Amino acid sequence: MSPGEYHTHRARGTPSKVRGKARYTPQVRLTPDEVQFISRKIVKTLVREGKLEVDSAARVEEAIGKVITDELMVEERLNEEVRDVLVQHSNEMQRSNITYTEMFKMVKKKLAKEKGVIL
Repeated sequence: MSPGEYHTHRARGTPSKVRGKARYTPQVRLTPDEVQFISRKIVKTLVREGKLEVDSAARVEEAIGKVITDELMVEERLNEEVRDVLVQHSNEMQRSNITYTEMFKMVKKKLAKEKGVIL
């Protein structure tokens, strides 16, 4: 592996960097510890830069963690809806010779637009 290249747990949907570009699997899943770490980092950075004043960093970290988790759940629910649609149309997909991945992306994009979900 050359410098700047690393691989992580792709099965869990975490980033994999190859040749300077981050790639994510379709379902990015963060553990509660990862969400907590990100939330803590956001608060510490904003406080350090003087962009945020808090009376309770823990309370703000918890609120940010909830927002992150809620947003991830929106996408997870959308993914589940896409999977349901694809199951209903599996015969059509086979006849049209389109891959599951291609159809998943197309349906997800369409449903996200219809629901106003920003991906």
